[in-house]
Amino acid sequence: MEEKNKKQQETSDEIKNNITLFKLIRILFHNRFKLYKVCGISALIGAVIGFSLPKTYHAYVSLSPESGMNGASGLSGIASMFGLVNSSTGFGEDALTFNMFPEIVKTNPYALEVLQVPIQTQDGKTMLLYDYLDIEQKPWWTYVTGLPKAAIGGVKSLFSQEKPDTVTTIDPFKLTKEQDMHIKMLQDVLKVETDVKTNMTKVSVALQDPLAAAIVADSAVYKLQEYITDYRTRKAKQDYDFQLNLCEQYKKEYFAAQQEYAQFADANRNVILQTVTSEKERLQKNLSLAEQIYSQSMGQLQVLRGKVQEAKPVFAVVEPATVPLVPASPKKMMIIIAFAFLAFIFESAWILFGKDIYHDFKNEMKKKD
Repeated sequence: MEEKNKKQQETSDEIKNNITLFKLIRILFHNRFKLYKVCGISALIGAVIGFSLPKTYHAYVSLSPESGMNGASGLSGIASMFGLVNSSTGFGEDALTFNMFPEIVKTNPYALEVLQVPIQTQDGKTMLLYDYLDIEQKPWWTYVTGLPKAAIGGVKSLFSQEKPDTVTTIDPFKLTKEQDMHIKMLQDVLKVETDVKTNMTKVSVALQDPLAAAIVADSAVYKLQEYITDYRTRKAKQDYDFQLNLCEQYKKEYFAAQQEYAQFADANRNVILQTVTSEKERLQKNLSLAEQIYSQSMGQLQVLRGKVQEAKPVFAVVEPATVPLVPASPKKMMIIIAFAFLAFIFESAWILFGKDIYHDFKNEMKKKD
């Protein structure tokens, strides 16, 4: 009996829900022309916005970097022969991880280098990226909202004399407002993402000119490779240069000892004296010691030269930069549909609930008055 009553109750609730849903649909159907009007106006606004946004082309480069340091390499074995296996050699150390690529791109020194890259547009114009960012089109409403600021800036310019801002006068230690603005503009169009699991790095550039986007993407990767290579090999190069100076010094000492021994031997060729024999033996030992030191230093120099080469990271470009054929944005149809859909949702909510809530609130305010 209880089970039967339960089923009847569920059936009754379902009927009520269906009646309520049908009632809401009927209300919306009676107000369909209002919905058509609101959705049409919103779609028109979306169309205006979609067609006002300038076309943007995206160029991509995918690369798979490989670490240049490998503690299991043959150089560690060679280094052990010369007594170089210790905490100072750095074999097996990897101070820079490829997950830092996105952060490197955001740094001012890297951005300033990329801004000075010469680019070419499809209409044949050649300029620096720094200057190209100034000529990219903007939506019309940015000019409207920027009128007060432009007017204030024009008034200020009448009372102040500022030097023209050029890319050749950039001081990384002291940037101007315009230069800082260009760096932020570059950070908006240049993105780098790294997959932690695969170490795959994807560089993307979004510009309004497809040829310029491809050139900037390729140059950004090249600058990134230069930056990483210099960072990774800096310590190894310092060690190599230091050892090279030592080798030059040991070479001079070896040649000097060789010359001194040869001159002494030629000058005392037929002299049989104990002092001469002792001095000759001393000079010969000095020559042997200088030769041994010079030979060992040259061996260490060869190891450090190999270490410089091994420290250089290898970048395998999986997908090179290509000139995009179609714009990636704006997606005009998606913008129009989104505006129409949001208008339908908000207008439906107003018709079904908002209007009653507003009237109830208005009546309550009148009663209090």
